[in-house]
Amino acid sequence: MERLSTGVPSLDKLMDGGIPKGFFVAVVGEPGTGKTILCIHFIAEGISSGDYNIYVTTEESRESIINQASQFGFNFNKAINEGRLILIDALMGDDEWTLRHLDIDELVDIVIRAKKKLGYGRTRLVIDSVSAFWLAKPSMARQYSYTLKKILSKWDLTTLVTSQYAISTSEAFGFGVEHVADGIIRFRKSIKNSMLRRYVLIEKMRQTNHSLFLYEVHIMPGKGLVVTAPTMLRKEDVALPESVKKKIKKGGYKVE
Repeated sequence: MERLSTGVPSLDKLMDGGIPKGFFVAVVGEPGTGKTILCIHFIAEGISSGDYNIYVTTEESRESIINQASQFGFNFNKAINEGRLILIDALMGDDEWTLRHLDIDELVDIVIRAKKKLGYGRTRLVIDSVSAFWLAKPSMARQYSYTLKKILSKWDLTTLVTSQYAISTSEAFGFGVEHVADGIIRFRKSIKNSMLRRYVLIEKMRQTNHSLFLYEVHIMPGKGLVVTAPTMLRKEDVALPESVKKKIKKGGYKVE
């Protein structure tokens, strides 16, 4: 089976060497856990491997993604100028690669247009984040996710879609994207001894033997995402404080 490296060798080792070509993978987690940085690694690896690359950003500007990439030694501007990367901006852009509305049909259209512009060949796609397309109607998440997967799978795309983490359910925001995805890479965080800790779990990856352990991850200056040793983190270590649970319950949400 042909696999694509995530650009993080220590993460690739947890899933038989990488993500199977053509897969639609959900990267889920709370803000600040490393989802966007993983996506940047994935695209940077595509650039160095000679793949074509499409990055859709809905919550940060194009310049912000380029600047973040440069912090880890990745030159996205050069890849754009060389025709290896198209960075679609849904937040602040004002050119042909600007997504004017957070509409799923418009998203599909612009991604296909970008793919045609780049040309024939293995192509990586990031949508960061896909949750933005159903913020006003989360009940449509599964249908929209299915539409994306069904259409984009015909265009030789291997796709990472990030999705926000709902603290009330411990699942991706909008019921459905995790069920449709071929794989789930889940990021978590906790505070231990007054320090922020980040973790990653390969929760699902079809046709792949993958680790079942939770691993601690670090974001290193000039290097990016690094997966370290497995952790014995318990559910209680990442559970919501009782005071927060009570506030959520008062708002009418179910807390596990």
